[in-house]
Amino acid sequence: MRANRLKELWATGKPAINGWCSMPGGFSAEIMASMGWDSVTIDTQHGVIGYAEMLAMLQAVSITEATPLVRVSWNQPGEIMRALDAGAYGVICPMINDAAECAAFVQACRYPPDGFRSSGPTRAAIYGGADYHARANGEMLAIAMIETAAGLANVDAIVGTPGLDGVYIGPSDLSLALGGPPGQDTEAPALMAAFDRILAACKAAGVRTAVHTNSLAYSQKMIERGFDLVTVGSDTRYLGSGRREAADMRSWLEAR
Repeated sequence: MRANRLKELWATGKPAINGWCSMPGGFSAEIMASMGWDSVTIDTQHGVIGYAEMLAMLQAVSITEATPLVRVSWNQPGEIMRALDAGAYGVICPMINDAAECAAFVQACRYPPDGFRSSGPTRAAIYGGADYHARANGEMLAIAMIETAAGLANVDAIVGTPGLDGVYIGPSDLSLALGGPPGQDTEAPALMAAFDRILAACKAAGVRTAVHTNSLAYSQKMIERGFDLVTVGSDTRYLGSGRREAADMRSWLEAR
């Protein structure tokens, strides 16, 4: 079976960098995956990506060395299983509030006897290999998002869930839950305290930690803080960065 490169990297004690796709399109996903990320996440929660588009994007990511991940829109077993059957090597699940929700999520990612994932790896077996069914439980990543007040309060129980591989912090939602404004790359004391609480719980449980960021500088700070994976850049941010050039060109034209 094709090995999960992200798991291999973590096993060496090294952090990983993740790219993020919010826009549909195989070609844009191929461009993102070719940038050199260790993993690329296809966002079907807040991104504008449907199932068929997700499938094409997973195929595009698969021609690179990046590990293909999918953020599903909600903790729904059918959706989780479809992402895995399409070839995702890990699922990020939003809004996990307690241990029961986390257990349901993890079990949807695992075949019996470790879970209740239905057998039918339609594309996954092509990408993963002929022995996919026998080895998938050990390769697929189950990553729960902690981004609510309940999730933070229950973090110790959540990270103790058997089979959970990682926790992904959604900083905007977590900031809102703590009474702050939404946003990324903040160093608000309350949010940093929450980060540290989650990091400590994950370290004690042997669970990996990930966080969504919006800049190279902040990503580096989060690696130094102890995170195992940082999302450094997204397709929408890179496309949006051209706005400055357009504005500069407009100003030059108007000044002629």
